[in-house]
Amino acid sequence: MVHMPTAEEFAALQKALAQATQTSESLAGELRITRAERDLLKEQLNKFKRQLFAAKSEASAGHQKDMFFNEAEALGSATQPAQEETEADDNTVEVPAHKRTKRGRKPLDPALPREVVRHELPESERVCPHDGAVLREIGVEASEQLDIIPQQVRVIRHERVKYACPCCDGTLRLAAKPEQVIPKGLFSEGLLAWVITSKYVDGLPLYRQAALLGRFGGRDLSRNTMAASVVRVGQAVQPVINLLRDRVLDAPLIFGDETEIQVLKEAGRSAQSKSYMWAQMTDGSGASGTG
Repeated sequence: MVHMPTAEEFAALQKALAQATQTSESLAGELRITRAERDLLKEQLNKFKRQLFAAKSEASAGHQKDMFFNEAEALGSATQPAQEETEADDNTVEVPAHKRTKRGRKPLDPALPREVVRHELPESERVCPHDGAVLREIGVEASEQLDIIPQQVRVIRHERVKYACPCCDGTLRLAAKPEQVIPKGLFSEGLLAWVITSKYVDGLPLYRQAALLGRFGGRDLSRNTMAASVVRVGQAVQPVINLLRDRVLDAPLIFGDETEIQVLKEAGRSAQSKSYMWAQMTDGSGASGTG
């Protein structure tokens, strides 16, 4: 015999079903939030993993390709271009009882070389419109702008003069050429210094430097050739590095730092092998090395 629920039992069942439905919808909402938070945490974890373990080469880091493409738009919207500076501008502001220094852009370095460009009125405009007298110069209003001369690639042609005796064929002399860091090398010492400074101080990879030199010099340069030149310079200055290290080790107190790095295409080692860079210094003098 089938039991038929009473009105009270049926109402209780409906209430329990509504509560279960409400609980299910609440749990489903919490599950959606939890999944969103999980995905966000996963993305943050992947970002930190890329920062710690991803390849440091710009050529292979695809996720960094467009990272700074809109740098000008992102930063330029919050400020205005720098304005030229006039000598009439005073760096102080009058306030009651004292002068307060203005806040703003620092003046241009007075030690920088300066080129003076005079802007004069044409002869036809140097006449007073009231009495026709010729106007005389009474002063100038000066303003300064910061300028730069782009890289200029040039060729140094070495001509070694030959000397011979006019009376006999027994004497022949050739003027010597100054010693070079890389004998018979294509790059001058100035260019070698520029390449090394750009790479290890400014962080400019060799392939970008090769593109710059090719654009300014009109000749394609191999990145491998530039890398070989950097290695040769490092070998040439090793005695200076040894002297610096000896000076550091003579100090009563030495500060040291060890950093793990990855060296690409290191002879006899895989790309995943760990290498180390050590930096040692004292108060004002120091040396560094890699291993």
